[in-house]
Amino acid sequence: MFKRFSSLQWKSFFRSSNLGKSLGIKILMGFFGVYMLLSLAGMGTGMYFILKKVFPDQSPMWSISQYFVYWILIELFLRYFMQKLPVMDIKPFLTTPVKKSTIAHYILGRSAASIYNLLTLFFIVPFAIVLLFNNYPVLNVVLWTIGVMAIVFCINYVNLLVNKNEKVLIGIGSVLALGYGLDYFGIFSVKTFFAPIFHALYAYPITVFVPIALAVLVYYINYGYLRNKIYLDATLKPKSVQANTSDMSWTRRFGEMGSFLQLDLKMIWRNKRTKSQVFISILFVFYGLVFYTQDIYSSMMPMKAFVGIFMTGIFLSNFGQFIPAWDSSYYSMMMSQNIPMRKYLDSKASLITVSVVAMFFLTIPYVYFGWDALAINFGCALYNLGVNIPVILYFGSFNKKRIELDQSPFGNMQGTSATQFLIMLPVLVAPIIIFSIFYYIFNLQVAVIVLSVLGIIGFSMKNYLLNIITEEYKKKKYGMIAGFKEKAS
Repeated sequence: MFKRFSSLQWKSFFRSSNLGKSLGIKILMGFFGVYMLLSLAGMGTGMYFILKKVFPDQSPMWSISQYFVYWILIELFLRYFMQKLPVMDIKPFLTTPVKKSTIAHYILGRSAASIYNLLTLFFIVPFAIVLLFNNYPVLNVVLWTIGVMAIVFCINYVNLLVNKNEKVLIGIGSVLALGYGLDYFGIFSVKTFFAPIFHALYAYPITVFVPIALAVLVYYINYGYLRNKIYLDATLKPKSVQANTSDMSWTRRFGEMGSFLQLDLKMIWRNKRTKSQVFISILFVFYGLVFYTQDIYSSMMPMKAFVGIFMTGIFLSNFGQFIPAWDSSYYSMMMSQNIPMRKYLDSKASLITVSVVAMFFLTIPYVYFGWDALAINFGCALYNLGVNIPVILYFGSFNKKRIELDQSPFGNMQGTSATQFLIMLPVLVAPIIIFSIFYYIFNLQVAVIVLSVLGIIGFSMKNYLLNIITEEYKKKKYGMIAGFKEKAS
């Protein structure tokens, strides 16, 4: 039966009407996946020697055990966004003598074959082989590898249980940030505390039964939950909707623009893909730590300008590049109404403006690394407000691909076209080039002032620029409507 299910899934893929549209992207993602697996295999092979060099007084096995707790939390956090839940059209089978248990086991088995499980396998196996060549006990290494893969399957099936629970996501993110903070500031060594637990998988091979038992337990919890959901009239059951008193009535004070603003805020809050953009933007506030805490970047001011543009404009880039495709499911309805296009674009510009200002305030703590950091982020925020907002809205007029809002943003090329790649040139590359020219010819102060002045000029010309952009949207209105009506693959 498993072979029959696999055959049907394979035929479903190749007989799909969207095969031609999506095959190129799937091939591209396949090449990227192979590249990732080979890169991880290379990292796994070299990790033993890296750990020996970085921690010469410790066993590489002990060193890697210290970071297992962070690996588990990070993988859980990333899988929430990246891993697609296993799906299967089960209705045709429910009227045939196919056991529900078989269907449930097949769906969970497909999840076990996910590429996200292979990522760890391609890292751990080469690392284990190097350990064997360095005279580590064969039994200990083999059982340790099995234990690590059992932990991977635990993570996989735990993700299936909590994937729709945003409170769990926030909890995992908070624990991860808190643990890293305690370690970084030397308050409490989280990695040292958990290291003996994970090192025991190698030191005491019998402990391998613990992660295996946990993996089996989580699997059967998923199995029980899934099997109870498999019945023919599942879609006939009326959905109970909880009343929400948050009607965002405060947006009415913005007049006609307020209706669009309210629509955008509800769309962001109610859909996984848009809500993910908000979480991603907040997380990227910490991106600056990668550069400001490294001595090698201390004198690379253009790199700090890139970080400033990126951090203050992360929502601008991620959300703005798909305007108006976010509204693709109801765009034709909107355009059939007596709705001013200018007000529609004003609401988008206002939403992005608020995001840039909010992201700048979140980056103010970087003043800890010097006033230069604050000045650069301020100049970059002004540039984003005055220049990049009109630029991102203008390029939005070229978007004609539909977006399904309930899908994950990670590893998802839906709605992506050449526009999304070209837009990075004026949004990210242009300000860095401008900053670098004036920084190397004059100094940091002049470079920041130039970015700020360009932003102020762009902001003062907002009405003129939006009028031009509005005309572009009107010209391409019917092309957008036709493109958005095509079902995305």
